[in-house]
Amino acid sequence: MIEIKLTQVTVIMTNCYLLTDKETGDMAVVDPGDRSERIINEINNSKGALKYVILTHGHYDHIGYAKQLAELYNAKIVCGKDTDRFLSDNVLNHSVFHDEIKDIKPFKGDILLSDGDCFKLGNTEIKYIYTPGHTKDSGCYIFDDTIITGDTLFYESYGRTDLPTGNGDEMINSICRLKNIKGNYKVLPGHGMMSDLDHERKYNPLMSSV
Repeated sequence: MIEIKLTQVTVIMTNCYLLTDKETGDMAVVDPGDRSERIINEINNSKGALKYVILTHGHYDHIGYAKQLAELYNAKIVCGKDTDRFLSDNVLNHSVFHDEIKDIKPFKGDILLSDGDCFKLGNTEIKYIYTPGHTKDSGCYIFDDTIITGDTLFYESYGRTDLPTGNGDEMINSICRLKNIKGNYKVLPGHGMMSDLDHERKYNPLMSSV
């Protein structure tokens, strides 16, 4: 089982999650778009070690502090295989268009995942599913009773598709795929309020229509 702590980072309030496997104390940080003293203090004061920096997709507000955090704790960067090219292209990751940040220095993922791949944080298995639409590289992570959805699925909404590599048809397919996952799961999005799949099946305008 994984314990989850939420911190919001960047000027657009990106949800950054600290995951801790309860049995081993092993930790991962999901989508560190910027430095968070709270997360760093949590890691430093814990008995476990930061094993992974996990990325849902390659936009600047989700990757901005990934390389620095991984280097600080000798952790591995985990992402979808299509995310890797976003990490070294400041047009694709959109950092070049935002004055409040400096261009992100190119870096690479250490563990590149394909749809359906699994890895373990401590004793907990995490499954990656590929969900393009917001971007070509977008993916979600499933563990326990939880799905981290990045900018694919939001509370009663979904990610925009008008940015480079976004695609409305792919978003429909990805939302339909999430809808068809059996059972109810907590939904931890990249921005905004948490939700759950049953709520989204009923009230999300796109999910309820596919």
